[in-house]
Amino acid sequence: MTTDTQQTGPVTAETENLYSLIEQARFVLFDFDGPICRLFAGHSAEDVAKDLVRWLEQQGLRELLTEKERVHPDPMAVLYAVNRRHPHSDLVVELEDRLTQQELKAAPSAWPTEFADPLVRTWSAIGVRLAVATNNSPLTAAAYLEGRGLTDCFMPNIYGRTHDLEQLKPHPHCLNRAMNALGAAPRSTLMIGDAPSDHRAAERAGVQFLGYARNSQKEKLLRDAGAEHVVGSLELVLRALRGQA
Repeated sequence: MTTDTQQTGPVTAETENLYSLIEQARFVLFDFDGPICRLFAGHSAEDVAKDLVRWLEQQGLRELLTEKERVHPDPMAVLYAVNRRHPHSDLVVELEDRLTQQELKAAPSAWPTEFADPLVRTWSAIGVRLAVATNNSPLTAAAYLEGRGLTDCFMPNIYGRTHDLEQLKPHPHCLNRAMNALGAAPRSTLMIGDAPSDHRAAERAGVQFLGYARNSQKEKLLRDAGAEHVVGSLELVLRALRGQA
């Protein structure tokens, strides 16, 4: 009996917190890769990173990366590394363009995050204004959303990576652009993201944050970064939104 009570209490409190977040949100900003889909589920991110490294080597720039950076499975890590050494250079522009092309190739085989589509449609249907705020290319996000029939829920409010990598999250630049376009006040805006950089960007923009963690490792990273509200499935958000929780 005591055990049941101890288990029920935290769940109820978390549900109430979720209701509160959703009730206050008049504007919702989605990170793209994670909360909306797994972009490289069918098109290996590690292969994309290797392609960028291979291109650098073909330009005679192998020594630009450390050994660890050459084998890093995240293509963004390669892009960041080059930008640290040659910020705002033509080399960074070319590398970012190559990454965008690889993302666009990956978009058709991306895996939709479970319950993301109905969540987006439900929020849009009840008049909540939505935007994408991502470190991926906005072209990639737009292509994926069009393929899922979700364009009308977001357009034209898709904000993502530019050639100025200093403005990527955790910088709040894309969140602020989205809120300015929507006419959104920070106090009525909710950011949904799956990474510590999303949480930090939300903090710096002054908006509420809801973490999405598809596994325990991602949850730990979010919790360690200070995220107070984290869900393991968007079904919880959808149920709360529909008043069925």
